[in-house]
Amino acid sequence: MNRLITRGAVTTATASRYLTQLCKHFAHKIPVEYGANSGRADFPGGSCHFDADDATLSLRLEADSEQSLQHIKAVVEDHLVRFGWRESLNITWESR
Repeated sequence: MNRLITRGAVTTATASRYLTQLCKHFAHKIPVEYGANSGRADFPGGSCHFDADDATLSLRLEADSEQSLQHIKAVVEDHLVRFGWRESLNITWESR
């Protein structure tokens, strides 16, 4: 089965902090691995890979179905927007 993939990016000078915050939060419920500049959260039906540099938090979502992909996207976006409310973070998703 082909995995569905979509990518997103958030412009922020604190990308590593958000990566860590998201991974620590998700680790309470799902398997997560992370370091200062990269991480992975394994959701039911798919995963989200995080990469942080000095200016951007990059997201790569993979899933087995469109429904799983949209669910992971919604969960990650909801948490990131809430955690980054002070910056009014906005995720730019690639069009598929």
